[in-house]
Amino acid sequence: MNKQHFFIAAAFMFAVSSYSQTKDGGISQQMLSEIQKAQKMTSADKALANAIAANSIDNLAKNHAAAGELDTYFSVETKKQSITDQQSSGRCWMFSGMNVLRSNFAQKTDSLTVDFSQSYLFFWDQLEKANLFLQGVVDNAKKPMEDVRVQFFFKNPLNDGGTFCGVADLAEKYGLVPKSVMPETFSSDNTSRMSRLISSKLREFGLQLRQMVADGRKASEIKAAKTKMLATVYHMLAITIGEPPAKFTYAFKNKSGRTVGEEKTYTPLEFYKEVVGDKLNGSFIMAMNDPRRPYYKTYEVEYDRHTYDGHNWKYINLPMDEIEQMAIASLKDGRKLYSSYDVAKFLDRKRGYADLENFDYESLMGTTFGMDKAQRISTFDSGSTHAMTLTAVDLDASGKAKKWKVENSWGASWGQNGCMIMSDRWMREFMFRLVVDKKYVPENIIKLNEQKPIMVMPEDPLFGADD
Repeated sequence: MNKQHFFIAAAFMFAVSSYSQTKDGGISQQMLSEIQKAQKMTSADKALANAIAANSIDNLAKNHAAAGELDTYFSVETKKQSITDQQSSGRCWMFSGMNVLRSNFAQKTDSLTVDFSQSYLFFWDQLEKANLFLQGVVDNAKKPMEDVRVQFFFKNPLNDGGTFCGVADLAEKYGLVPKSVMPETFSSDNTSRMSRLISSKLREFGLQLRQMVADGRKASEIKAAKTKMLATVYHMLAITIGEPPAKFTYAFKNKSGRTVGEEKTYTPLEFYKEVVGDKLNGSFIMAMNDPRRPYYKTYEVEYDRHTYDGHNWKYINLPMDEIEQMAIASLKDGRKLYSSYDVAKFLDRKRGYADLENFDYESLMGTTFGMDKAQRISTFDSGSTHAMTLTAVDLDASGKAKKWKVENSWGASWGQNGCMIMSDRWMREFMFRLVVDKKYVPENIIKLNEQKPIMVMPEDPLFGADD
């Protein structure tokens, strides 16, 4: 290329490059100039910029006018129990669910206590989710890899999040064991590395199963191959979490820690029957507050389950007034509840207190944040992220809630001795799920819950697993 042609080509490329960066909504030089002209940095803005450069946003936005002594009195409160710690794992759903189960057991016996093994049920949860992935791949193997459902499986073949449906399905199928029988391991407390390794292996297996389907292999051959794959996953789980016991001996203790009665030999299912009793499935409803969708309708989330042969998460969408009344009825009877929230919003972690007035981000940033609950959900700005055990409510003279308390699973030294207090106005904005025993559910809601559910997709912004 001679020098003249080179300069012509260079000029052409520059023109194309300049044009391509400003068409169809790109930031042009004129637009950038207008943006920069709007930045009138006052002396106060400069001071703020210097402060933010050296401090956390939350520390600067903290509303000190609302940081007075916290009212810890509750007019309705269930019996206290030991605080658990999920460590660096996403098992809040399991800890909250088991908090409810052990509270129910203590209330039923009035003297005995039990701490369940989370690692035991987590082992089966991970194996069942591996099977859910592999069978889901087989079921959708004739679809292209670009299909949204195929990508749903391969994107997240394994996770440690979940809902109370998982506690119900897994405990009914595999039983429960005491924590002393199968204690935590490093990998059950710190799940990320184990999960990534098993996920990688599952994706490899998924491709192999898709190829078997494409090759026209018999269903029996595919099932046999899947069984061998699950044996590999079982082995990976056994060496990281430990192999679950088939039988064990155990003696119950009272509230003072003294052994009551003689040791007995149990299978996990026998132990489940003794401490829980009847089946969990069918004994509760799951309520959701989703203002994007019509209330008093029942919905079911496709593939939002822990076991392939288990129950999808099915819920009835209700206004917060209805949800709060059921929660109050349960708490008044001494029964704790599984519940979930967008816990990070406006949470003062040091005090363990969630309220809309904790932080003044608007004054700090010089703008407003005007989305309502429905808009936050629709835009992925908010959703159910963390499960906790609802334990108390403080009522005013008319019987309406002023504030609430939950048992968290972040250890006894966190927040209010392991608990979190929430103002009612925060509760209404950032609470999403509640699991309620049917005895506290009005008859009209039970009937509505029995209607044929409307199926919704797991990609919906609200339906992430609690972790």
